[in-house]
Amino acid sequence: MRVLIADDSALLREGLRLLLEDAEHEVVGTAATGTELVARALELRPDLVVSDIRMPPSHSDEGLRAAKEIRAAWPQAPIVLLSQYVVVGYATELIESGAEATGYLLKDRVFDIRSFLESIERVAAGGVAIDPDVVAQVIASRRRSPLDDLTPREREVLELMGEGLTNAAISERLFLSTGAIEKHTQRLFAKLGLSDDASVHRRVTAVLTLLGK
Repeated sequence: MRVLIADDSALLREGLRLLLEDAEHEVVGTAATGTELVARALELRPDLVVSDIRMPPSHSDEGLRAAKEIRAAWPQAPIVLLSQYVVVGYATELIESGAEATGYLLKDRVFDIRSFLESIERVAAGGVAIDPDVVAQVIASRRRSPLDDLTPREREVLELMGEGLTNAAISERLFLSTGAIEKHTQRLFAKLGLSDDASVHRRVTAVLTLLGK
């Protein structure tokens, strides 16, 4: 397997090179910046790109942006992104993209050599390899909200509340009786855990729950 390695740390690049060559893979090139990574990847068209997410100059998401640029010119590019720690936003974006030949692994996973090699070989073959810790944090970030329990009609009523409409105005908008709107309103308040308490303005709290989703 021909591999291109991108990381601003010469030590990590060399470590990965030795690991890969020991596993009888060929390191065809290296890069230390996102710009260099894009140029080298499109020039060499390796069987796999392994890149850190954070690289110069800003050490934020240059590797991720470089990967997107590579994919724009070479959609089938097999890319494994490495990260020091989980960034849920990046992970969610990668997972939801549904892109094949994609990996997102924590750098600590490199020390489990067998697992690391299996993961990158799976990506090179067109599969997906997402670090278990990454998946766990993405799932944790998607914990159910009380809003998930609302029916489509109740959600619609709540959204119209958010526009500042009264029950009477909502009934006109939805061509329903005021009584029906009142029932939907009471049910959605109950599902959001808003009891009939004079100290709480339920309509405002319900709308804030919607906005905070």
